[in-house]
Amino acid sequence: MTAALTEIADGVHAYEQPDGGWCLNNAGLVVGADGQSMLVDTVATEQRARHLRDEVLRRNPLPPRTVVNTHFHGDHTFGNQFFPEALVVAHERTRTEMSAAGLGLTGLWPGVCWGDLELTLPHITFGDRMTLYVGGVRAELVHIGPAAHTTNDTVVWLPEQRVLFTGDLVMSGAMPFCLMGSVSGSVRAMKRLRGFDAVTVVPGHGPVGGPELIDSTEAYFRWLGELAADGRAAGLTPLALARELAPGPYDGLLDSERLVPNLHRAYAELDGAAPGDPLDVGALFGEMTEYHGGLPACHA
Repeated sequence: MTAALTEIADGVHAYEQPDGGWCLNNAGLVVGADGQSMLVDTVATEQRARHLRDEVLRRNPLPPRTVVNTHFHGDHTFGNQFFPEALVVAHERTRTEMSAAGLGLTGLWPGVCWGDLELTLPHITFGDRMTLYVGGVRAELVHIGPAAHTTNDTVVWLPEQRVLFTGDLVMSGAMPFCLMGSVSGSVRAMKRLRGFDAVTVVPGHGPVGGPELIDSTEAYFRWLGELAADGRAAGLTPLALARELAPGPYDGLLDSERLVPNLHRAYAELDGAAPGDPLDVGALFGEMTEYHGGLPACHA
């Protein structure tokens, strides 16, 4: 397993899982001067969570006292149980959505060795924002709503280090995903993220970068919105539009099959759906699989 912690600022580490595709998310570790620490997100499987724990304890012998989940998806939360010393903190809707979804993600890829998983829900929730102090390091947790990647996206901002953990609001080298959020909300979210004036951006998936990751994500969603409007006017379904477009300008991104559900979300918004209004995730995952020509690759 090639995932490892890399120090990106004093006491701040990014945990990248190559190649950043389905369920191979990033996490983060913040260590204060007194040895207290905070983990930003966990990972999808038992084996990967145990590896993350080993890496964290190798870097700092005291287990994290806090885990922050940036949203409810299992690749960012299933590993919570392997940090039993920690209080889990998240947006209030993260707890609600985690409870509703359960371990359902595991059913999408039955061939993955998920391990012995038990859901650990957040112990502390917040509404708009919360400030945590990790051995003197200030961490601001900010809900970016009403809906972008999901309805419960949280960023973790370290103002002194100018490091921003974005969760899946931002992807690096992988196609963004808004099936459970919104296109318009994602564009607005990028404006808010730009306002932090971060030097280092840790995306939810893919290599760490800078503000250019926010710019490229916004460009994708603006393109997606324009494409959906043109496709709707031409009377094309999202699947037909995706097939007509391929290979499109973003075809080189990992998990480019996400274009199909993203277009469904864009069409729903054009039809008047509010950001985050539920869509049939199972049906759209099936349509995405049809477009892809098979089950999308998940190497978790």
